[in-house]
Amino acid sequence: MAISTGLALLFGFPLGVLVAHHPAWRRPVLGLANVFQTIPSLALFGLLIPVFGIGAWTAVTALVVYGLLPIVRNTYTGIAGVDAAVREAGRGMGMTDGELLRLVELPLAAGFILAGVRIATVVSVGIATIAAAIGAGGLGVYIFRGVATVDNTLILAGAIPAALLALLADALLGLVERRLVWRQR
Repeated sequence: MAISTGLALLFGFPLGVLVAHHPAWRRPVLGLANVFQTIPSLALFGLLIPVFGIGAWTAVTALVVYGLLPIVRNTYTGIAGVDAAVREAGRGMGMTDGELLRLVELPLAAGFILAGVRIATVVSVGIATIAAAIGAGGLGVYIFRGVATVDNTLILAGAIPAALLALLADALLGLVERRLVWRQR
């Protein structure tokens, strides 16, 4: 989950910046990310198995694909939402495009960007449990075994820790988001 969210951030963040600064790229990039998001997880696993085989790398790749949309869209939304007057003031101070991005746009968009990372993280926890169906292991193994044997205790042994993991990850990222946004004020 951490690896896939990190990789989704590594690819999604620059795509979001690109889309925000080049409007012609907005429709194709966001459209493709939307299409990937609509593919059912088991179908995506099935499409990726011939490429990556059975196991963890197929699951990580699928989780990266699902994490892209919230990160790209929120990065785009945050940067595009920066007031034009603020950008113009930065340009009036002689800032280059890179300085404007680094010193003005990203700090103002940080809350949106982190919200996208939070969404991607929580979604990846849920989808990671399904990855047990392709031999990726994890808490989903307990859920699938419990369903196969009609054992509610086994189902809960996988479902409860997965839910707690999602809540914990969301709470920690929420704390980071609040501290970052607070420092900006």
